[in-house]
Amino acid sequence: MTPGPGRRQMVGLVVSDAMLKTRVVRVTRLVRHPVYQRVIRRSKKFKIHDSENLSHVGDEVRIEETRPISKEKHWRLVEILRRGERHEDREAQRISELESLGVQQKKEVKKQPEGVGGSV
Repeated sequence: MTPGPGRRQMVGLVVSDAMLKTRVVRVTRLVRHPVYQRVIRRSKKFKIHDSENLSHVGDEVRIEETRPISKEKHWRLVEILRRGERHEDREAQRISELESLGVQQKKEVKKQPEGVGGSV
């Protein structure tokens, strides 16, 4: 997509989707250290506007600078470049792997030490 006039675009990773219509995106860039000339990875988090709640944690997204939407939101979601793996999917996959190996999940019950709590 071509950016609007004078609008910067960046690519980043969604790190939080806990808010409604808002995502937190981490944009990472490489810079050279002024003295040691070593390449350093620098990152910054941006709050972006996702009006349809399409992106989720782990997605790689393109964001574009826009007018201020709120106190901290000055960026909007342009497109989702790559979908990330969902936590629920990983958990379901882990459970199915355990079941195929014949391992059953059991709930751990904590026992209270004798003499602590309870009736006398």
